[in-house]
Amino acid sequence: MPRGGPWGDGVAATLRAQGAVPVVAPLINFAPTEDLSTLEAALADLAAGAFDWLTLTSATTVDVLFAYRATIPATTKVAAVGETTAAALQAVGYRVDLVPEKDNSAAGMAEEMIALEPDPRRILTLRSEIAKPVLTKRLIQAGHDVHSVVAYRTVGVPVTDRIARDVANGRINAILVTSGSVAQQVRLQFEDIPAQTVIAAIGPRTAKDARKVGLDVDVVAPRQTVDALIAAVSSLPLPHSADEFHF
Repeated sequence: MPRGGPWGDGVAATLRAQGAVPVVAPLINFAPTEDLSTLEAALADLAAGAFDWLTLTSATTVDVLFAYRATIPATTKVAAVGETTAAALQAVGYRVDLVPEKDNSAAGMAEEMIALEPDPRRILTLRSEIAKPVLTKRLIQAGHDVHSVVAYRTVGVPVTDRIARDVANGRINAILVTSGSVAQQVRLQFEDIPAQTVIAAIGPRTAKDARKVGLDVDVVAPRQTVDALIAAVSSLPLPHSADEFHF
């Protein structure tokens, strides 16, 4: 599992309930944007009702909103890229007006927003520093006034020697790849992944990003949700894991 915190706790509990041994090894962390003044100005404009829509393409962006105690006016609609992001918003008291029904990606979100809003709207998109500008570009091409702001940076986290050894010797049966940035860290930090180790991607978009960096993806969740990812992995004939504390 490439992430810890509340996300990791929830996934670990689900895996344990299905008889798996979850091994939490955070590969990425999040750091403040290097342009705090722009972010803070955008959040002030948001609170003042300057935007018709706010878009969020990751649960981490929700953490930023909550850390700033950001106010989202009733006049501003909120779009979340998928169920995970929507759940994060609702968990801290924000509402969600749109979650793409067919494609939980920036492109899918853009398509549905454009269909809903034929007239130009003012839209605030909060994103990671490394996020591709797919959403922003498509909304601008459709005639909307888009203010794209970096909310956070993604940084790599080195794993412990123990985790590196367990991956190399095949004691880890499956690696969950939950984003393109996680895929990059898996590729960088685990040079020799045994052929029998399953690489599982959370949705087609992440699978595409993983293959771009050279990972051999074995299974792809049909939807970009944790439940779909776990279901995809559980359908495979994996061996029983040895005691994770056995040396």
